[in-house]
Amino acid sequence: MFNRLLIGAAALSLAASAAFGIQGVKFFVGQGDKEEAYMSVVNEKLQGIGFVLSDPHEHIDNAYKTKWGMPTQTIKGVTGPHPDFDPSFKVTLDNLGFFSVTNDAVVGPLLMKEPSLGGFSPFNFHIYKKKGEDKTYVGHVMPETMLDIVGIKDKDVRAKFVASFTELDKLTEKEIGSTVQFVDYKALPAKPMMTFEVPFDRTVDLDTFIGDFQGKFEEKFEENKYIIAGFKNMKEAMDNGGIKFDRFDAYWVYSLCHFRFSEGIFNRGRPDAGTFAPCSMYMYIDKGSNKLIVGMPRLENWIAVMGIKDPKMVDSIYTLDKDIVRIMQELGAKEL
Repeated sequence: MFNRLLIGAAALSLAASAAFGIQGVKFFVGQGDKEEAYMSVVNEKLQGIGFVLSDPHEHIDNAYKTKWGMPTQTIKGVTGPHPDFDPSFKVTLDNLGFFSVTNDAVVGPLLMKEPSLGGFSPFNFHIYKKKGEDKTYVGHVMPETMLDIVGIKDKDVRAKFVASFTELDKLTEKEIGSTVQFVDYKALPAKPMMTFEVPFDRTVDLDTFIGDFQGKFEEKFEENKYIIAGFKNMKEAMDNGGIKFDRFDAYWVYSLCHFRFSEGIFNRGRPDAGTFAPCSMYMYIDKGSNKLIVGMPRLENWIAVMGIKDPKMVDSIYTLDKDIVRIMQELGAKEL
């Protein structure tokens, strides 16, 4: 009888897991406006638990309003129509912030084994507050989901990366609120990552190649209406921090944002999807290699994990994935 009860309980547990899905994103929900408490966390307290803040972007909601919500603009005392005014624009948020963070001491050794972890290093420690709702949401993509998206199966790497979020979550709960909400999902896309390689002539000075490629990369993406929302030189950061990182001749991560695309999702009903923004695109050169390896999580993951069903949003996500592949190929990258 006891064995039958155990089997029955196990079956119920599995059924419940299948029904509720996988925890993809975690939010701590604070009552009221918690912006002041949040800013204290990112500016004063994160470093004490090992996290490094880079490229903070606060109040993206105000930037949306300035870009598309103003019918007029004044230049040198002359007021006229604003060329980017969008009559369909509505203010839906009191706060939307992207704050890229990394636990360098933990991530450095893990990148040496699994470079694709750069797809979420840095990751967004996200904040948003909806207009008319007296709650503030602060959270991140679950570390297990980050690892699944970038394709890391190594048990040691997974355990250490997941464990590094414990103190972050404790601090967030203490400062923001103890109410926790999860976004669950059933499965990731069949191909959650886009990866490329860019061959180059190793006889050319490496710094010259890197400088030229970065210049062309930034120019090309900006021509296509993207914003370089962040840049972290991982090799430099690890070397300066005394963290062994000698597998690589170079390793850096860009944070990419398409402003119109982001407004069409985050300001139009899905600010929670901002946990995935801006997109981290990692680039590295193994020591002595003549290939630049590039990787980034596909935006299609947003559809799967966040359960995005709005046809316009879904179409814009697929369009951007194709667009990024096209731009990379124009830069001489071969998709793997």
